[in-house]
Amino acid sequence: MTLSLKSYMLKYVNSGIVFQEIPDEVTLSVNISNCPCRCPGCHSQYLWGDTGHPLTDDVIDSFVQEYGNDITCIALMGGDAEPESVNLIAQYIHAHYPQLKVAWYSGRTRIVSVINKQDFDYIKIGPYIKHLGSLKEKTTNQRLYKKVSDSDFVDITWRFWRK
Repeated sequence: MTLSLKSYMLKYVNSGIVFQEIPDEVTLSVNISNCPCRCPGCHSQYLWGDTGHPLTDDVIDSFVQEYGNDITCIALMGGDAEPESVNLIAQYIHAHYPQLKVAWYSGRTRIVSVINKQDFDYIKIGPYIKHLGSLKEKTTNQRLYKKVSDSDFVDITWRFWRK
């Protein structure tokens, strides 16, 4: 299967290796711009604008070349303006780099119907609501789900909560 992301207009602003986004994974976080959610209190308002560089299969390949031995997961942070493209990126990563897991952080309250959840190993949903807190707070509205079988995901949000 050959997938190409060249025809999609997702843009990323930056990326970096993180250790707290996905439990038990060394994650390359890719911050996608043009966020339509615009959550009040958002800590990443720089992602609201349509800025950055096109996120293509060549860019994914270069990320894996640079970080491949150091990461176990790629997290797509955003992309809610173009979820079909996010799904294609997940398919591309799994087809070309089956050793890597794929996570998606969406600011929506539900996973939109154009997304095939099975193309992801982790999915976080929920807008940031300041008075409810981030994933670290038991009061959070945000949820992180982990795929445990081809058709089932479990809520692992509790893994972030302070003891």
